[in-house]
Amino acid sequence: MKVIYIGNPLLRLVSKKIEVFDEKLREFVEELSKAMYVEDGVGLAAPQVGVSKRIFVYDAGEGIRVVINPEFLWKSEETVQMEEGCLSIPGIYADLFRPSSVKLRYQDVEGNFHEEELSEYAARIVQHEADHLEGVLFVDHLSSAKRALLKSKLNQIMREKV
Repeated sequence: MKVIYIGNPLLRLVSKKIEVFDEKLREFVEELSKAMYVEDGVGLAAPQVGVSKRIFVYDAGEGIRVVINPEFLWKSEETVQMEEGCLSIPGIYADLFRPSSVKLRYQDVEGNFHEEELSEYAARIVQHEADHLEGVLFVDHLSSAKRALLKSKLNQIMREKV
């Protein structure tokens, strides 16, 4: 399982809902989790490995978490600025404002539904990973001026990695 990079059109697709919760899904979760740790990431979404499904894994320091078919029930009005990077955009980091807290509804590998309030770092990670399921990359949230400053680096990644 390999991470794909900015410029790959698979990263821009809206992912499909997962309907079947079986052994094949559990095996995919294992592989996705391994890939995240091998790449030294804190989150990894299925689209980042070329699979257009609504699933991601993350570890905010408390062990691996699996999120399937997520939907945000609310996001706080309070925002916080934090540096973000992405395994699909290596070497690029930028400060982004995102809601500081979220309430997330999702399914686990068995198909059971959960609702969870997350804040700070965990909230940041799930928002970043959920963006991937919509075909959105963190650089899409940057101002046009900031994107212009990063354009040559982004183009270099696209030339070298895609």
